[in-house]
Amino acid sequence: MSESTSFIRIFVGVLLSATAAGVFTSCPIELSPPSVVVRYGDSVSVNCSTSESLFDGIGWEATQGGKSLESVTHMAWTVEKLTEWTISPSCYISPSPESSYLQCFKHPKVVLYTFPENISLSSSSDPRMEMSEGEEHNFTCDIQNIAPVINLTVKWYKGDEMVFEDTFKDPSKEPVYQSSIFSFIPTREDNGVTFRCEALLDLRPEGPQLNASSQEYNITVFFGPEVQCAAVLEGETLERGCSVTGYPIPTVTWLKNGTSIEPTEPLSRENAGMYIAVAKGAVSTTTQHRIDVWYKPELKCPSNYTALEDAPHNLSCTVEGFPKPEVMWFKDEDDVALPESLTRSDTGQYVITASNNLSSINVTVEIYVVYPPSQIVELEDSEVDVGSDVWLKCSSTGNPRPNYLWDYYQTANVVEENEDGVSRLHIHNATVYNKGSYTCHAWNDRGNVSKTATVTVKGAGQECPIEITPERMVVQYQDRKQRATCNAISTDHTHVKEIYWQVLHGDKIDSSIWSVDTHKDWDPKPVCTAIFNVRGMCQKHLNFTLYKTPDSVSVSTVDNLSSVVEDKEFQLQCDITNVAPAGNLVVQWYRGNTTLSKGSLRVSGCLPENNTNCDINAVRSPLNVLSTISFTLDRNDKSAEFRCEAILDLGAEGPKPPPNMMSSPLNITVYYKPSINTTKLPKRIPVFRGYPAELVCEAEGHPPPKIEWLYSEDKVPHKSGDTLMVYEAGRYTCNTTNEVGSAYHAVEVILKEDYLPLIAGFVAVTVVAISIVFLFIYSIYYKNTKMRRYSLKNAKLDTQSGNVAHYGCDMQFPMTKLS
Repeated sequence: MSESTSFIRIFVGVLLSATAAGVFTSCPIELSPPSVVVRYGDSVSVNCSTSESLFDGIGWEATQGGKSLESVTHMAWTVEKLTEWTISPSCYISPSPESSYLQCFKHPKVVLYTFPENISLSSSSDPRMEMSEGEEHNFTCDIQNIAPVINLTVKWYKGDEMVFEDTFKDPSKEPVYQSSIFSFIPTREDNGVTFRCEALLDLRPEGPQLNASSQEYNITVFFGPEVQCAAVLEGETLERGCSVTGYPIPTVTWLKNGTSIEPTEPLSRENAGMYIAVAKGAVSTTTQHRIDVWYKPELKCPSNYTALEDAPHNLSCTVEGFPKPEVMWFKDEDDVALPESLTRSDTGQYVITASNNLSSINVTVEIYVVYPPSQIVELEDSEVDVGSDVWLKCSSTGNPRPNYLWDYYQTANVVEENEDGVSRLHIHNATVYNKGSYTCHAWNDRGNVSKTATVTVKGAGQECPIEITPERMVVQYQDRKQRATCNAISTDHTHVKEIYWQVLHGDKIDSSIWSVDTHKDWDPKPVCTAIFNVRGMCQKHLNFTLYKTPDSVSVSTVDNLSSVVEDKEFQLQCDITNVAPAGNLVVQWYRGNTTLSKGSLRVSGCLPENNTNCDINAVRSPLNVLSTISFTLDRNDKSAEFRCEAILDLGAEGPKPPPNMMSSPLNITVYYKPSINTTKLPKRIPVFRGYPAELVCEAEGHPPPKIEWLYSEDKVPHKSGDTLMVYEAGRYTCNTTNEVGSAYHAVEVILKEDYLPLIAGFVAVTVVAISIVFLFIYSIYYKNTKMRRYSLKNAKLDTQSGNVAHYGCDMQFPMTKLS
């Protein structure tokens, strides 16, 4: 069968299949296997079968191994040596006239491949694989006679590392000559590494996976020469401090200032500077290099330095080293910065440290700052019992160390001691002569300071050796004049220079006697002053009180109420007029004969927090004072009586008993709201028709409450005061009201019928009926048992009995017993 005939048949079959697309959704042909992978020249076989029963036959159309239509259910396409690269066989089925489908085709997938045994690697620039650093080079991997190339992958390896992968999109099925190019820029690290390429033909899953590798090639990378210099330690050489790299290995010539330098000679700090390196290798280069010679720090400082406080100093240290050392100052292990002007706190030992990258060095400097003495400390006022010891300590800091000098009234029992920059005074067996001021002076070449302390000797006589008689004076207002005397204590051996009195806002009274004016001296604050030769001046105050009893004491409610409401708190106020001193006043409250708590006090008409003249304890002149107290009363108190009493408590020196004044009693009426007596007025009351009921509403309250009955308007009840006569059912409410409040109580009246007459009539009828029945029964009984029947026919007299009654009956006539 010619190729043109096969093509026409295939075209017609495809056309018919497209025409019948609305009838069939698939071709009833099965291929096994549906796809094959075959090496060029190998055999191949694909079986074509169908499950249809109505068909004329099966055939294969192929450029190699085609078969004509045969009436079989399966047919194999077999080629012993497949060499057609573009072959595309198709199996077709021819339907019978009775079948309902048209002719159709199926094509197995046939992949024909070939793979070379060897592949080659080449360089585009130099077959010796020599290259320069940084220049791009191309490697070519040649694969001959490869098909299908779309399944080919080329992998590039540098050493054992894959560095590139190349794939191809050529759809050609015939063998081709394929190359893969890898571009590479070498570095000095690539010198001596190996390169290779690997071809991989992947025909899975139906076919194999084939690979082939090229020969490995070592590359040579030319680079340099390069000269790099680091820091050179003093005593090292240029050869050690500078590195030379390159391939081929270069040679270097060193020059400084045009003079050749031997690189193996040790360098000193003086050899630092600019050097020229001439290097020859792959190329020739000339470079300049700054050579720094490093050496350890060297530090020089004075071991001692003295400076004036707050004056600029010139303390400095010399330091050398490379790199330049960092200099730090330490005091007591703390990093410090030395100020331009030193103070006393800067005195001490310092450690100066110089350090660089090589090492560190330190030296010690002792700094002395000269300054005047500081303020004296630890010298304080002291108090000592007579006959005891006391120490006074004077301490000051300065440079040079201060000297000390004491200024005081010198006595034999005071000893001065100086030790460790501190001066002490030891007072043995203290007496009155040791009282007074003690001044300590501290000085050096830069200046001086001083401080004074006072020593008080307790028990050396009294605190002030004077005596006032009496010690406390309590005088009544407008009483006769009294006086106080101030004298030196006779047992005190000090010499008295002067004694005088002085009162507040008054002149000096050159006398030891002070007289009080009982009309106006409310708060004179009298003071006796004495001046002694050794002690100096001392004073003593006289405790003086001028008192006045109140003009009146009265009690009232705060709101001037004559009555109060039950369980509602109210306040009572006790007014005390024109009393002094108010600070000694006590107010006692009474309820009837019962003593209550004491009330608080304040000045009438002002608030203490806004006016110092309202302070009861500070004002000594007469004041109007009030005291308040709170109460709560109930109805059982009804008419309570309250009183207050003002008492002046002037202490032990005041009059006995203390002056007092009682107020007139105040009666308080207690108002309370009404309370209804519900025991006499239940909530439900029955009433028989025709019989009125009496409702009584009783209520207690103060003022007496008003009582009213409230009821429905269509009812006409009878009223009589707090009593209500009701005849009909309904809800009746008793309402009570007074000034305090109101109360109400509701009564439900239930109307009932009176069945007593009916019941009595029924009982009477029942009794009559029962009586009639009883009489009727009894009459029958009597007739049958008590009465007999007699006949007067042929009667004979019974002589035997005569006229004697038988059975209790008299027989007046002769009778014959009938029965």
